[in-house]
Amino acid sequence: MATIGPMSYPSRFWADLSTRDFADARTWGLAAQTVAVLPVAAVEQHGPHLPLDVDARLLQGVMDAALPLLPADLPVLFLPPQNMGLSTEHRSYPGTLTLSPATLMALWCELGECVARAGIKKLLLFNGHGGNVGAMDIVARELRQRCGLLVYSSSWFSLPLPEAVSAQFSAQEHRFGIHGGEIETSMMLHLAPDAVHMEHARHWRSTSQDRAERHAILGNGKSAKMGWAMEDYQPAGAVGNAAAATAERGSAVVQAAAQALAQLLAELHALPLSTLAPRPGP
Repeated sequence: MATIGPMSYPSRFWADLSTRDFADARTWGLAAQTVAVLPVAAVEQHGPHLPLDVDARLLQGVMDAALPLLPADLPVLFLPPQNMGLSTEHRSYPGTLTLSPATLMALWCELGECVARAGIKKLLLFNGHGGNVGAMDIVARELRQRCGLLVYSSSWFSLPLPEAVSAQFSAQEHRFGIHGGEIETSMMLHLAPDAVHMEHARHWRSTSQDRAERHAILGNGKSAKMGWAMEDYQPAGAVGNAAAATAERGSAVVQAAAQALAQLLAELHALPLSTLAPRPGP
């Protein structure tokens, strides 16, 4: 992708382009075909064995692995990652950085408005932190209403994994090992092994497992949701069997999530703009 043209940008990364590139993209009609990706993550505690930037590193690792899988003629632009997220549930632990919900949503909405002003019609909010999910849903609807943007939100951990990859982790780990557990630690061992301190890794049980064993509705993981802080689940600040993590299985998760991301971007590109209906009324 050396030069701007009817089907290409000089880079996959928004910040690498010039304002002339964006003007040319509108002239060629390329902007209207483009999928912009806004990566959102967090910088927060992940127990005693992992660094604060786990969510940002895992998200970037999945995107990096997806880049070579994208067809050359698929117009996708990655915006600068927004690595300060909504991490209020981790405020009790030193080092955690968090924005307020209002600040976070205002920031993402304003960036979405910038995307729309560039003539781009489709935006993917791509996420690496569970605490951002609720805010993404609100922002997606706001940008549809304000800008007429076709917005989808997705998290790397919500992408489908092949059975051969998913089965490498227990059902208990998939459900309860949601923070600094076996899956995240395995991915970090693959992506940034020097940042992982396995001597501090343990098998940390979540109090959610206790509720699942005792309560049919409160504990089924679907019917009722608790407003929680991390210490309510596990005072260590992590849950899951981090001690069982391996780099090999982490690599399998990263590659599988990357393939799913590449497919998601292709599907979003193919989705017609008529998916958004015109406003009803006289």
